[in-house]
Amino acid sequence: MSERQGLLREKTQCQEEKTLSEFACLSAQSRGRRRPEAECGVRTCFQRDVDRITYCKAFRRLKHKTQVFLKPEGDHYQTRLTHTLEVSRIARTIARGLALNEDLTEAIALGHDLGHTPFGHAGERALDAVMPGGFAHYFQSLRVVDCLEKEGEGLNLTWEVRNGIERHTRGEPAATLEGQVVRLADHIAYLNHDIEDALRAGVIYPMDIPLECSAILGFTHSGRIGMLVGDVIESSTGQSAICQSPQVGEAMLALKEFMFAHVYTNPVAKGEEGKAQDMLKMLFAYYCSHPEQLPGDFQNIQAKEGVERAVCDYVAGMTDSFAIECYTRLFIPMSWTVK
Repeated sequence: MSERQGLLREKTQCQEEKTLSEFACLSAQSRGRRRPEAECGVRTCFQRDVDRITYCKAFRRLKHKTQVFLKPEGDHYQTRLTHTLEVSRIARTIARGLALNEDLTEAIALGHDLGHTPFGHAGERALDAVMPGGFAHYFQSLRVVDCLEKEGEGLNLTWEVRNGIERHTRGEPAATLEGQVVRLADHIAYLNHDIEDALRAGVIYPMDIPLECSAILGFTHSGRIGMLVGDVIESSTGQSAICQSPQVGEAMLALKEFMFAHVYTNPVAKGEEGKAQDMLKMLFAYYCSHPEQLPGDFQNIQAKEGVERAVCDYVAGMTDSFAIECYTRLFIPMSWTVK
């Protein structure tokens, strides 16, 4: 690392100290990585984490993983990747409005769903049912960055990014405000793009959305996001935790309850989920009985942590299309002709 390069990183760190909020997490004050390593000359530790996540294989696979609707016919439905990108944009906007560390926020947002299963939450429930000890995508996301990427070496991310990834869904809030921002941005993103997908699919219609929610949050996609983001910034300014105003928070909760009642449990939208869950359970059982057919990386996991752990990691990492391909190859009779 040249002296000039080192000065570039130090310049960014000095800018953080001068411009960010007293509640922000400064890159120079990171708790560090699980394995110590030399600093980059140009990028801060959180900028490096953004790059490591963006370039990893698990991130690329998100483009072929279900968000809500299984195998929709149309080009404009959300995937797990587009969801992740929307969470990142919403979270960065909030972080900028609160003078928090945008690089840390972005890294957590980009990594938060790396451990998600094929077929969305249906796949998550399937693996939770068969994996000893259960399965949760947020713990799997942490496992991806710690153990599975880079042929088992992991990405060696900073403590703050790992903490934000692990706590992005439920339980104890993240230790940093940046991690708390991502947690709320995740909810804002999925609630609003799931409404758009449900409208596009004809599962709900605009007049179905509760009027009392729209009157507070807005009647359009952009209007709702603008209101929710602005409210978080206004309510959290000068606070040591990320929060919403009571009125907006209650309206968002009511809208979420509407979506669970009319979309997330709707038989039209979710009618195929049982098949997807059965598929993953059968794949899990098959590879547990035939662990020798696991790829080499997962053979190492099997030797160290047991066959169920290796199979779970393998199946959880599959894309929708690869899971269907594996199922077809293993369980569907192939056609043949008499010569």
